[in-house]
Amino acid sequence: MKPPDERRRKLLMLGSLAALGAAARRVRAQPRPLREAHGALDVYAGEGVVLAWAILRGRDEQATTVVVRVEADPARYRALAVAGVDPFTKDAVAVRPLAPMSGSAEIRAPRARFADHPRTEWRFYREAAPAPDAAPALLVFYQGVPDTSPEFDDAAKLDAYLAGRLQRARDGAQGGTR
Repeated sequence: MKPPDERRRKLLMLGSLAALGAAARRVRAQPRPLREAHGALDVYAGEGVVLAWAILRGRDEQATTVVVRVEADPARYRALAVAGVDPFTKDAVAVRPLAPMSGSAEIRAPRARFADHPRTEWRFYREAAPAPDAAPALLVFYQGVPDTSPEFDDAAKLDAYLAGRLQRARDGAQGGTR
């Protein structure tokens, strides 16, 4: 028969290993993105992704729309989901459900949406149809609409601005974070 101290030590070690195993399973059950980046300006450029933000003013605040154009390297990312998240409750709403992406997309959302769910998460996936619990390869998040986002009354001017802003970001001009 083993002395009581040795038996107690082995039981403590087995209990510790079981607790570590349970913790590791919980961590694995909550997939994390391979890379997470914080967007700050009205443009983000990096990791094979370019995002440009602008605002199309409506007749009133309820009719004002946030417009974001996104381009992603199709060799790196084949699907995109966009979610609005309440940073306090973690409640999330789909702004764009997970769907295949073939290089570019435009997301439009009422500016009022950002009041209740100000954190916007851009989730980029390598597969065109990832598993429902798959972690994104890249997550770019914003805390609200960037202050530097320009506002337009005219949709054509907004379109021209976004096209030019994306090009400057691709070329590495101000605001790009290649």
